[in-house]
Amino acid sequence: MFSGEFEHSIDDKGRLIIPARLRVELPGEVFITRGFEGCLFLYPIDTWNEMSDKLRGLSTTNKAARFVSRLMFPGSETGLDNQGRISVPPPLRDHADIQLGGEVVVLGVNNRIELWSKSRWRQMTQELEQNIAKHADALDVDFTF
Repeated sequence: MFSGEFEHSIDDKGRLIIPARLRVELPGEVFITRGFEGCLFLYPIDTWNEMSDKLRGLSTTNKAARFVSRLMFPGSETGLDNQGRISVPPPLRDHADIQLGGEVVVLGVNNRIELWSKSRWRQMTQELEQNIAKHADALDVDFTF
């Protein structure tokens, strides 16, 4: 399970350091793809293979399935280099509004890592804070212990 929030810069070659705490859970190969709400999803390759099997099992006559498949399959399989960096391809950087030399927020979110431009993450955090009770109610899960 991935958890935590970290800030890193993406270098001028499009490489991003994955925090050591998150790297422990990553194999050599990972899959990076477009995520929802303007972020990127980074999956361990085994998790991505499970996800892609589920997506492949959806009917191509289902419009929602086509849309999600078009969003996620054009990702990129990549590996971590010796310094724990991944290369983020330009189309994916564009999707997430991640600029070369810019700040990136790296989040551990259960079975994946999310990559956010710092400005988008600030906006998302504000929305989350304003709407957390509504979303928690919609899940119908008791978060009290």
